[in-house]
Amino acid sequence: MLSMDDIKYIKRLYESEGISIREIMRRTGYHYETVKKYLDMEDFNEPLHPPKDSTSLLDPLKPVIDQWLLDDLKAPRKQRHTAKRVFERLQAEYPQMLEVKLRTVQYYVSQKKKELFQSQQKAYLPLYHPPGEAQIDFGHFSYINNSGEMTDALKLTMSFPFSNHSYCQIFGGENQQCLLQGMRNIFEYMGKVPYRIVFDNLSSAVAHMGKGHHRVLTEGFKRFMAHYKFEAAFCNGAAGWEKGNVENKVGYERRNMFVPVPTILDFSQFNQELF
Repeated sequence: MLSMDDIKYIKRLYESEGISIREIMRRTGYHYETVKKYLDMEDFNEPLHPPKDSTSLLDPLKPVIDQWLLDDLKAPRKQRHTAKRVFERLQAEYPQMLEVKLRTVQYYVSQKKKELFQSQQKAYLPLYHPPGEAQIDFGHFSYINNSGEMTDALKLTMSFPFSNHSYCQIFGGENQQCLLQGMRNIFEYMGKVPYRIVFDNLSSAVAHMGKGHHRVLTEGFKRFMAHYKFEAAFCNGAAGWEKGNVENKVGYERRNMFVPVPTILDFSQFNQELF
């Protein structure tokens, strides 16, 4: 099975850019049956029995190699480890642990060097917001529960900078289920989906923040993106001003829709009233 990133790329070429299946085959190298299969796919749920991650005989030595390559960043360019030199040092210093051939070491060193020497330039989001673009953020609020006690909860706000409009939904937490359900509620109420949505680096969508503006997304979030066919963009770390419209809307809604402190007995019913 192709990765969600590959599937998303194929569907974007066909559905958003109007590229023919034959041209997609040429660009990706996949057969017609493979391309057609993923273009027709509508269900992006995980398989019942996902394959387990395979291990490598090189795994015990990877921390050693990583440290050598990391130290190389401080060394002159012509005095850094080649893959062959790494292999020779492993043979000399860790003969009992080395159970792989030169080819395996070459592949790992190549991948690790790409990661270490990746561009350090910081990416920024443009401040121009065209029609069809949205921003999303969570905000805290308080309410009175069934027992008459003051309780904290979270409000998911989706704003549209071009029209300065917004919707919000409330939840008891900030996990992935709350994020995706809130977005789904808003999509279904509007009867349409923004083509691009700007997020901060919330853990329910971003599994890992890479260098620059690279993000490793959670599988559940990628499946949700593929189903609703929108593009996701993420702010730089500690740069909330990049989605200033929704930041303002979170406060505006709290001041105008949650004052005085509301009594909420049923979240689902209250969410319908918010619409």
